[in-house]
Amino acid sequence: GWARSITFNTALSDQFQAFFERKNTFALGVCNGCQMFAELAVLIPGAQDWPRFIDNQSERFEARLSQVEVLDSPSLFFQGMAGSRLPIAVAHGEGYADFSERGSADKVLAAMRFTDHHGKATEAYPFNPNGSPGGLTAVTTVGGRFTAMMPHPERMIEAAHGGTDGRALFESAVRGLVAA
Repeated sequence: GWARSITFNTALSDQFQAFFERKNTFALGVCNGCQMFAELAVLIPGAQDWPRFIDNQSERFEARLSQVEVLDSPSLFFQGMAGSRLPIAVAHGEGYADFSERGSADKVLAAMRFTDHHGKATEAYPFNPNGSPGGLTAVTTVGGRFTAMMPHPERMIEAAHGGTDGRALFESAVRGLVAA
């Protein structure tokens, strides 16, 4: 995919690494962007513990609303949101956080997880559409400038399109940028 095109091309790899190393940059990788960031983890300072994202445990594409909990993390996108439980759109076939070949489940900075209808972290289907350990669905870096997540907050910013809960993530980023 795109990540391999970047890592196998020295000029591209150097450009991406320079972007990630700049202190005045930030980025959010959503769904395929999450998968791409995970594959580029070797270029992203502080992302060495991120997993790969592979086929859902259900072995099918999952598209629906799920419930997530925002965890306490340094992510620019989740400032002041720790403990929030939100409905969020999911639409992916490869969202399982796999630590078997890369990353560390014990050290990764989790930023969001799937929960059941009681608000408890879950790996159980259908509450967790991909089966990731501990419900993991978003990771971030120590500085919080780079966050990767499988759900789609951008699909939850307009009431006419199903809700506005995703807007809070982007408002958090704006507040963080204004304060910086």
